[in-house]
Amino acid sequence: MTHTRTRSHPRLTLVLTAATVMVATQLHGAVAARADGGPSEPPGTEASASAPVQVDPNDPDLKLPEGATLAAPKVLDIKSVVEDQGGEERREDTNTDVTFALQAEVLFPKDSAKLSDQAKARIDAIAQEIRKQHATQVRVFGFTDNLGSHEHGVVLSKQRANAVQDVLSQELNDPDITFDVRGYAEDYPIADNSTEDGRKKNRRVEVTFPRTAN
Repeated sequence: MTHTRTRSHPRLTLVLTAATVMVATQLHGAVAARADGGPSEPPGTEASASAPVQVDPNDPDLKLPEGATLAAPKVLDIKSVVEDQGGEERREDTNTDVTFALQAEVLFPKDSAKLSDQAKARIDAIAQEIRKQHATQVRVFGFTDNLGSHEHGVVLSKQRANAVQDVLSQELNDPDITFDVRGYAEDYPIADNSTEDGRKKNRRVEVTFPRTAN
């Protein structure tokens, strides 16, 4: 009978052993992290994961080759945010959309979807801007703070959004305009819910529509 021997290279064995230990250590760390409730950061995003990249400004590879041209300039979607001193009304403009956010207390009594006396004037001003932008699609979203149950927040925020949409629809009186009306309760806060000032800003109705005029 013929026996075939396989010789292992000492250096290869050492490399494989080291790699095996490293992989086993990483797997153990990953399992331990999951057992503790999951890693605080996605793997590879830790601050110590990689050293800062050093850039040589004199590197010829960074220079524009002879005869080459730069790409066409692109206008960035820069936001402009205007908020009154009390934070009751907030307007946010981008290159594509206009958003008005009105605090719920400006529009409704506490825990109510009935519009207050001053609400119509605020909503009429938004309607004028919708006309100015010649918008045909309008989103009306309601939001609450994180107090109370989520289920109650969903119902109340949707009812408040519906109330604002009703006034906008009557004021605009345009069958070509379509509305998307939703209630999101405490989802998507714009301020810190741990303070009353933040919760007031989160209790709001937002009206968003495309920007088409300069």
